[in-house]
Amino acid sequence: MPKRRTIPFSVLDLSPIVRGGTAAQAFANTLDLARHAERWGYHRFWLAEHHNMPGIASAATAVVIGHVAAGTSTIRVGAGGVMLPNHAPLVIAEQFGTLESIYPGRIDLGLGRAPGTDPRTVHALRRDRLESADTFPRDVLELQGYFRPATAGQAVRAVPGAGLRVPIWLLGSSLFSAQLAAALGLPYAFAAHFAPDHLLEALRLYRSEFKPSESLKRPYAMAGVGVYAAESDGAAARLFTSAQQQILNLRRGEPTPLNPPVDTMDGLWSAAEKAMIEHSQREAIVGSAETVRRGLDAFVERTGADEVLATGHIFDHAARLRSFEIVAELRGLPSYEQIPAGG
Repeated sequence: MPKRRTIPFSVLDLSPIVRGGTAAQAFANTLDLARHAERWGYHRFWLAEHHNMPGIASAATAVVIGHVAAGTSTIRVGAGGVMLPNHAPLVIAEQFGTLESIYPGRIDLGLGRAPGTDPRTVHALRRDRLESADTFPRDVLELQGYFRPATAGQAVRAVPGAGLRVPIWLLGSSLFSAQLAAALGLPYAFAAHFAPDHLLEALRLYRSEFKPSESLKRPYAMAGVGVYAAESDGAAARLFTSAQQQILNLRRGEPTPLNPPVDTMDGLWSAAEKAMIEHSQREAIVGSAETVRRGLDAFVERTGADEVLATGHIFDHAARLRSFEIVAELRGLPSYEQIPAGG
């Protein structure tokens, strides 16, 4: 049997608002998960920007990152990601320059090209969607510029921000961001947890076209994947139905809070809807500890990922904690107490 590669594992959380719950409860659960993830040895804890979604509380992503960073000590905290088309680059530089100033050496800035919402909400965000998408590479370069040391006569500066080393990642589910990350010499994260179609092609393209930069000397690729672990395959499959319902409602144009799990999805979706959701979630790893172990080993081997970003939309908070704990146990992640100072 080939030896398992030891790589970092990280967490992607969307601060899920469950049916009957509140955003305040979602934020408390997010911080609790982050504290557990830190003790279990996860490397990063990322949050993602989505708007007008009744089941996602992390719209003001920089604010939630500050909440998590304040309540933890060592784990890296960041955006997975900020949707740059929704913002002026200077605003993001100031936000993350502020975070880096308060929590030095712990902040990551992942950037996405999609708006993370529907067209009407894009209009409400007061940004022109087409123009923003077309100027994404230019906006990334502008944002990088704000983090460089200010020069004499520079008219516009990010204060705070200038001269701070905030790692910038590019995120994506297509080939565009893979090519851009390679051209700019930035780390890259692929969102296989919701759009896996181009996973292997994007990673191959990123690695083959990568150009070393001041930020990164060699390619570094992280792959996002849904993980739903429980004491048995059946119990994990039941937990997974909450995520399936959420995706179903979103695809129907009727986003909802995260619903409780059900014994079966039969009768809740059509054959076409089932096929669509199973296709989009085909990389999800669902099952007992042994099933998840095999799935993670195969995923890491197949992708060659330098890091895995695990996510899981689970209704019950205790079950969500247990799912991430199982992953930590399987991967042999170092506990908080075992991490050396400065490690």
